Amino acid sequence: VQLAALPWGSGQTSLSPCQFLRRQQVLQLYRKILRAIREVPAEQDRRYLKDWAREEFRRNKDATEEDAIRMMITQGNMQLKELQRTLKLAKS
Repeated sequence: VQLAALPWGSGQTSLSPCQFLRRQQVLQLYRKILRAIREVPAEQDRRYLKDWAREEFRRNKDATEEDAIRMMITQGNMQLKELQRTLKLAKS
């Protein structure tokens, strides 16, 4: 399963407006995922999910194809919603 990628290389200094907006979307998604993971009750599960999320974003950080990045953001948002639904069910 892939999550969103950061749409720029590590050596690039300036971003196009489109890249800037895409970067903001990716960072926002990453923050939302980490916040949702904080709600997971079991420490071991939290640690596993946090490591998984970090690795997914790190693995895809060099992606540059716009369609692929959009697809990964969409998949990441769907996974976030699923995690949020699962946590909501667990609390009720």
